[in-house]
Amino acid sequence: MICGATQHPDEAGYVCPDHGDEGILDVRYDYEAVGARLTKCSLREDRDRTMWRFRGLMPMAYHARLPPLTVGGTPLYEAPRLAEAAGVGNLWVKDEGRQPTASLKDRASALAVVKARERTAEVIAAASTGNAAAALAGIAASIGQPTVIFVPESAPEAKIAQLLAYGSTVALVAGSYGDAFELCMEAAAEHGWYNRNTGFNPHMTEGKKTVALEILEQLHWRAPDAVFVSVGDGSIIGGVHKGVKDALALGWISAAPRIFGVQSAGSDYLVQAYESDEDVLTKPPISACTVADSISADLPRDRLKAMAAVKETDGAFVRVGDDEILAAIPALARWSGVFAEPAGAAAYAGLVVAREAGLVGPWDRVVVIASGNGLKDPAAAMRSVAAAGTAPMRVEPNLESLRQAMSERAR
Repeated sequence: MICGATQHPDEAGYVCPDHGDEGILDVRYDYEAVGARLTKCSLREDRDRTMWRFRGLMPMAYHARLPPLTVGGTPLYEAPRLAEAAGVGNLWVKDEGRQPTASLKDRASALAVVKARERTAEVIAAASTGNAAAALAGIAASIGQPTVIFVPESAPEAKIAQLLAYGSTVALVAGSYGDAFELCMEAAAEHGWYNRNTGFNPHMTEGKKTVALEILEQLHWRAPDAVFVSVGDGSIIGGVHKGVKDALALGWISAAPRIFGVQSAGSDYLVQAYESDEDVLTKPPISACTVADSISADLPRDRLKAMAAVKETDGAFVRVGDDEILAAIPALARWSGVFAEPAGAAAYAGLVVAREAGLVGPWDRVVVIASGNGLKDPAAAMRSVAAAGTAPMRVEPNLESLRQAMSERAR
């Protein structure tokens, strides 16, 4: 991504040796060879509906042992009422909350487990605000793979509970996600653990790109006009872009969708850089604070790929406030039936802002990626419905009390 140097897969590490941790590698393919065995026709006939249907376009042995959990194959729901509310022609919601650990991060963690097996790693380590950690813990637990997880102590309790239930060794770090990331990097290097961290391990992009390939296939290879993705570290949006580029290179689609990255106003590193055309290699960290913990990042680790995803597709980065993110949770749920955590709902909040700014048009076909399930953060969900003026009726166990409560609600 920085110097354009090429490394052979058998010799490559995590990053370019000439640029240290910032020199994140990008996996390249022989598309002619891939296209000879993986086609739209072969995919149509493949009964495997998981992410592994795309294994011919992933950096792994074709007959590698796979973890048993069903990762990928999540539904893409058409949501006409949501489209009407947002003012666009057609709108689909990709529900990644249907993954085994309830977030898109399962896609990367599944590939991480496969790659760690290739290296016969004894332990896999990761730093996370919660979802990537839960994904790794769950997928690894399915094969008995030990994991060590570093999370900021501010992570939602529900996400920490997932890690402990799966049996991971959990280190709650007294600091930010950035602090947890740095400690994980140091510990993995010292102990020789397989490092699953996004923005460092290039294979994580290859797992996450399968969400884009699924979307394109589910739309019968007619790319949407725009895709909205919430952004923290930048790894998911980078993966979406990689999937789109693969599909273009193989001739599966004729044009790329515009990719829009959505960030909270309290964690808007990439929005700032986009608006002022700053170099993300030299731009210093910010101090991030947002209700959407999954996209809270002082310094996005996959920022080069994230910026490329937007600029190379003529998309944009948009900023939304925490109040807009919370308002998007019940809106998304009531108008599409998809219950998303704050980071997942942020993508829809970003679409609303982009439509108001004229960045998308009234006839555009749009996909919103709901990256994680609302049960990941029940406290934020309760705040969102309270802000929407929704509360349960309090009634006595008799019909008269119920009639009175319903009458008062109808006023």
